[in-house]
Amino acid sequence: MEYGSIFIKLIAGFIGLWAMTRLLGKKEISALTPFDFISAVILGDLVGNTIYEKENSVLKLLFTLAVWTVLSITFEKITQHVRKLRKPLEGEPEILIRDGKIDLRKLRSNNLDFEQLRMMLRAKDTFSINEVAYAVYETNGSLSILKKPQYEPVTREDLDIDVKGVSLPQCVVESGIIQRPALESLGKHESWLMQELRKKGYPELTSVAYAELNEEGELCVIEAATNQAKPGEF
Repeated sequence: MEYGSIFIKLIAGFIGLWAMTRLLGKKEISALTPFDFISAVILGDLVGNTIYEKENSVLKLLFTLAVWTVLSITFEKITQHVRKLRKPLEGEPEILIRDGKIDLRKLRSNNLDFEQLRMMLRAKDTFSINEVAYAVYETNGSLSILKKPQYEPVTREDLDIDVKGVSLPQCVVESGIIQRPALESLGKHESWLMQELRKKGYPELTSVAYAELNEEGELCVIEAATNQAKPGEF
């Protein structure tokens, strides 16, 4: 009976957490605010305690998840719609570098040292503080930077090169199965696909692990047997 109870609670907890995640929306780990992180830790503790304590039923587990979901959604709505409360509840971004000069007071108030600042800059492909015009320390702990004009990457427009539109590559074959919706969205037919695969030396779909049509209109193929692309294709 004890194992059965734990099994049922685990299933209920899994479904409840999945539903809660769907309701609260998607967030990357790097985009979590300090409150989001603490909330996740507390929620895990609440669910864990409810699952393994005999006196707590499945209904208590679902009730715990429901209450926490309502509280989380309410908090999100308050911070979104009541701007005056957003700063005290979530904090605000801090400008650590302004006009190329480091604000030492802001650096200390955020418990950062120069090595930590340099590490965050390196994560942004910036290896010298001298390259930075502005650096903003976001509420989720990430660093956003604006480089000085002389250190910004050159664009096509700067070089007076024609700018072409871009498009996402489309997967047309996966694990030997034709992805018909993608093929239709490209205005192509299966006969065209099979013809192109034969040209590249793949007469059978079973020999194709993955194939995509890139933005240049090229068909790139990964072979199923070796799981590697032919030379010059990927």
